[in-house]
This record gives sequence, structure tokens and C-alpha cells, in this order.
Amino acid sequence: MPAQPDSRVPPAKAPATPSTVAALKAYWLPLTLFVASLCFQLLVTPHFFPPSHYDVLGIKRYSSIEEVTKAYEKLSSKWNSGVEVASTENFIKVQYAFELLSNQTWKRDYDVFGIDEQFDLIEKVKLQHNGTSISGIRLPLMAPISFDLADNDFGIINSEGIVSMLESDKAFLVQMFSLGSGQCHQFLHKWKRIVELLDGVANTGMVELSNAQLATYLAEKKPSGQPFFRYGVPALLAFPPGCQSLKCLHRYEGELSVDAVTDWIATDILSLPRILYYWKESMGQKFLAKSKPHKVKVIFFSKTGERASPFIRQAARSYSAFADFAFVLWHEGDSSLWWNMFGVESAPALVFLKETGVQPIVYHGYINNSMFVDIMEKNKHQVLPQLRSVTSMELGCDARGFSRAGNDTKVWYCVVLAGRQSKELNEMRETMRRLQETLSNEELNKVDQDPLSTSAEVALKEKRLTFTWLDGENQKRYCFFYVNSENSYDTCGPRYDLTDAPKLFIVRYSRTAAEDEKSENLHKNSYEALFAADSDPASQLVATYNGSREIPEIVRWISVIIKDGDSNDLPSFKTKTPELVPEDADSIWSTGSERITAPTKGIKLKMKGFVNQIHDYLGDPRIGPFLLLGALISFAHIWVRKSQSSNIKQSNDSSQPPSETNNSSSKPKPKDKRPKLRKGPRNQLIPPSITDTEPKNAQQIEFSDSDTE
Repeated sequence: MPAQPDSRVPPAKAPATPSTVAALKAYWLPLTLFVASLCFQLLVTPHFFPPSHYDVLGIKRYSSIEEVTKAYEKLSSKWNSGVEVASTENFIKVQYAFELLSNQTWKRDYDVFGIDEQFDLIEKVKLQHNGTSISGIRLPLMAPISFDLADNDFGIINSEGIVSMLESDKAFLVQMFSLGSGQCHQFLHKWKRIVELLDGVANTGMVELSNAQLATYLAEKKPSGQPFFRYGVPALLAFPPGCQSLKCLHRYEGELSVDAVTDWIATDILSLPRILYYWKESMGQKFLAKSKPHKVKVIFFSKTGERASPFIRQAARSYSAFADFAFVLWHEGDSSLWWNMFGVESAPALVFLKETGVQPIVYHGYINNSMFVDIMEKNKHQVLPQLRSVTSMELGCDARGFSRAGNDTKVWYCVVLAGRQSKELNEMRETMRRLQETLSNEELNKVDQDPLSTSAEVALKEKRLTFTWLDGENQKRYCFFYVNSENSYDTCGPRYDLTDAPKLFIVRYSRTAAEDEKSENLHKNSYEALFAADSDPASQLVATYNGSREIPEIVRWISVIIKDGDSNDLPSFKTKTPELVPEDADSIWSTGSERITAPTKGIKLKMKGFVNQIHDYLGDPRIGPFLLLGALISFAHIWVRKSQSSNIKQSNDSSQPPSETNNSSSKPKPKDKRPKLRKGPRNQLIPPSITDTEPKNAQQIEFSDSDTE
């Protein structure tokens, strides 16, 4: 008997009809938008919008403290009367919500800026009292935090204060804080240290969240417009120099430590160069040997190994043309080495190294900003400073400038030692340093009893006399201009042989206010005005020294010239002095310091900002309804278009006769095989050529020698 088929086996599913597939293809966009809207509302929105503390108490958002208290008392009465049994988790949430929303400062921070920095306390208390009754929970859960800033000047500012700060040419660091924040209270002592380190480098100020208008203006904004601080408070904001709007505002996102914050200000906001640390093995080879010979070496000895303070880095940039800077970490085992080299006894210490043969200048102890600036001004030059483009005006050795004694000084002098870098130049520089020290220490009587020598001493005290040296190789045009003798090539320009002959000369400058006023009043088209434009304001007289290297003889020579120049009315000669070639001012530690990437231009920070923007937009509750609205609009648009196309097709089919319709559908139209007529130059039709088309009866003729069988 044949087996009967099992009726319980379900029939095979019918394959999807072409109409179903076509409908899915047509409506893929609205379906995608609908699914995205559904996922956003069910998955994303609950993550970004968890139940608020108002929901825990069963009241509407932004309720008053009185309404919060009533809701809490209502729940407590139910628990105390036994009407409801509160679980440990529910009790902790209600208690936390009540304590948060009944504190005026905490409630303000939560309602306006969404700050809830103690939210993790709920999980901690739940783990601590898991499985125990609510009677064992210690109340209150949160201790109120408050600190008074009235006794200290922390620079709390308002809207007017921040406007005045932005008008300054310095950077501006702002701390957003709350008086009810425990994190702000812990950060307060660090903020004091940051303000001290930034003194003179950047302005600082604090804005309390009670200043709602200013705090809202400086806060970040969500797509919905709600102000917030991404990492809570304290929040640090920085305005670079010249910035007066939020477009150039930078927000700190790093660790809240003194070193990290000050380094962010110095590096990212002010673009100050870093100062490197050197070990005893690398100090000589990588710092002292690579430092420029005309620069002073400034070495800091640190006991902690902390980064260079912002005011030190600012000074390093300001004095980069005069000095190179380095840091050394102090070790007790190396104390004898540093004592023998520099005379350093302990750290912290500051050392200035000048020319060879000059004792190092050492300062022990902590040095603040104002002290350091004064010390740098005093020691930025070598004992015998070099005449360079950045020092000529300050030294009073420039015919376009004035004397060190002031603009009212009529006559002043500059003694210049010119030559190439050589042993002979170093020996002569040592002689000039001893000569300058002799005049400064009033020891003329020990070397010479000639009363003429006092003229140099008096001029040096009055700052009308300056001693300096010139690099004759780098400043060859300037050197040839003053050293005009037969053996000038032994002093100026590149070295062609082994001969090096340093030259000493003195320049007498003369400049009066009357002459300056006269030159300003000259007629523009006159010959004198044309000549004055091609000459320096101060007249010059030059005398070259050809004597021995004995200090007394050099002093007498200088004194005779000064006495003669001060007492006699010497002729005035004005000319155009060659420009001093700018020296290479790039320090060995500042390579690339000017190319520090700004925080808004870094690739990593741009990517992080892009991710933050996506995260903020995902938290917008309007996205789900917008997606659903887009799905409905897209569905309606597609449906209307399909309906219109089907109606047009039906109307065309009904207007055409059935016979013609059948014939046209069964028999295709024959193709027109007639050749197309070409057009001539004058747009006339030309009949087809015999070679245009192949005749119907054409056959291919086989030749006798063809290989075709």
C-alpha cells in the first residue's frame, strides 16, 4: 500500500513575488528611516536621557525645593507607616535625590549645567550596604561642601572684569568653579600655585556658576541649546593673546595638575619654547659645545626635575638673541663635579656662564618672575659684549641711535675690537675685559699715575664710553668700513691664510637735538635733504690704535681721544654706515619651537572634536522624531509618484484601440533600412554613394590563386 503523505508537515513557503521585491526596492528609504527612528528611541535616547532625580521623587523637572521636600516627606511617611517597603536601592536613590535637590547650590548646578559630580556615590553605597536594611545606612549620604574666598584674593571676576582682561595683550586663563563642588575645593591649592607661576605671563581669573549669565556664555552648548561643561567643574578656559571672542577660545581637557596646566598654557596657548634637561655626560657635548660663542649660557639646577616655569620659558624666548638655556637635575653624587665646574653648592641654583676665563655667576635659592627678569637684564651680555644687529642700539654703538647715557648726550664713544675668531682675538678680548674692569674698579692709580687717564674712567661712569668686540668675518662690510688699512684682510672677511690681526679702534659719535630738528625741517626737494636721507643722524670720527697691548698705554690712548673730543669743536662728518648682518638667533633648544601646532589645528584634537560633536548630536532628543517624520514624508512622496505613474499608464491604454494595441505588442515595427542622406556644405541633402551600402546581390569573387577550396 503506498505511503500516505504526512499532513502535519507544513507546506513550503511560497517564494517572494516580484511585486513584493519591487515594493521593498521602492520603499527602502522610508523603511530605513523608520527602523533608525525606532532604534534611536528604544536604544539611544534612554542612554542619553536616564531618569532624572526629579523622576525618582515623582515630581516634574525644575520643581522648587519646597516641592522636593514635600515629595520626599510623602515617600518617607509611606515607608515609616509600613504602607510600602522600600528596597535598599530605591531608598538610596530617593535619599540622594532629596539631598541633591534640597541644596540650593547643588540644585542650581544640576538644573542649569547638568553637573552631578557625586553621582558615583549611589553605586558605592549600594555595594557597601548590599543585603542590609535601610536602617544601617548612615545619613546624610553627602556632606555639604563650602569654602569662603573672601579672605584671599583669587581674582573672581564678572562680565566687566573679563572684558577688561580680554583687552590686554596677554593670554587669559579662566577657571569656572562652583562653591558647592568638592572637586573645586580640592583644586583650590593647585590653582594658587598656577596663578603664581603664570604671574607676568598670563592673566588669571575665576568665574562662579552663580554668575549665570557669564557662566552660560562661557559654557559649551548642546545642539538643544543647553549649556554644559563636558568634564564638570573646575573647567579651565584660555583666551590666547589678542583673542576677544569664543571663536578662538581653548578648553582644557587634560589632567588637573599644576605641571599639566602650566605646560598647556606655555606650549599650546603662548607657543613658548621648551627648555631641555641635560645630564653631566651630555652637558659639555650637547649644550656648551653647541651654544653660540657670543651668547651667555644660563643653567638651572633643579632638585625636583619639574618642567621649566612659564616665566622662565617666556624669558628664554625674549632673550634668545643673548643667551641659551638649559636645566640640570641635581644629584648629591654629582655635587663635587658641579662645584668644581661652576661653583654650585646645592639646588635650586642659577648659573650664568660667560666668556672663557670669566668666573661663573651663581645665584642660590628660589627665584620668582620679577627677580629673574632683573637678573637676566643684568647678565644678558658678556663681560665684553659683542657688537651685533640686536645690541648696537643698546650699547650706543650705532650712528642711527643715541648714547647709553640718554638722548640728551651730545658726544659719546665706542671702543671696538674687530677680528676673526682666533687665538689672537681671544687674547685681545681678555685684555679688553681686564681694561674695562680696571676702569670700573677705579684702579687707575695702580697702573698709571697719568691724569689724562681719568677721562676714560669718567666717560665710562657716565655711560658715554662702551667697550665691545666685532666678529670681522661675519660682519665683513661693517669691519672694512671702519678698518681701512693695508692689512684689513688680516682682520675682516674670510680667512685666506694663517694671519689674524685683531684691530682696535674708537668711534666718536656726535648728535644734537638741534641738528635732528634741522634735518626734519629741510625742504624735501633740496639737495641737503637728499644728502641727509643717505646719511646717519650722528656724525662720526674714527681713530685706530697701533700701539702695544699694554693696558696703561691703551687707557692713555682712549683718554687722550676722549679729552680731545670733549674739549675741542671737531669737524662733523656724516655718512651712511653699513648695516650689521643679523646673527643666527635660533637657540639649540628652540629648534621648531615656533612651529608648535595650535590646539585647533592638531589632527588628533580635530578628530576628538569631531567625535565630541557626534556624541553631542546623538544626545539631541529631536533626532528620533525627525527620523520618523522623514520616513513618513519619504513614504508619502514615493506613494504619490507611483500612483500618478499608474494613472497615466491606464489612461494611455484606454485611449488606444485594442487591435492596434495587440498588433503593436505582437509585431515589432520594421526598421527603416533606407540609407540616410548626408548634408553638404550648404546644408543640402546629398544622395548616397555607391560605396556607402553593400548591394543585395553582391558576391565576393575568388581569385585563381586563392587557398579557398
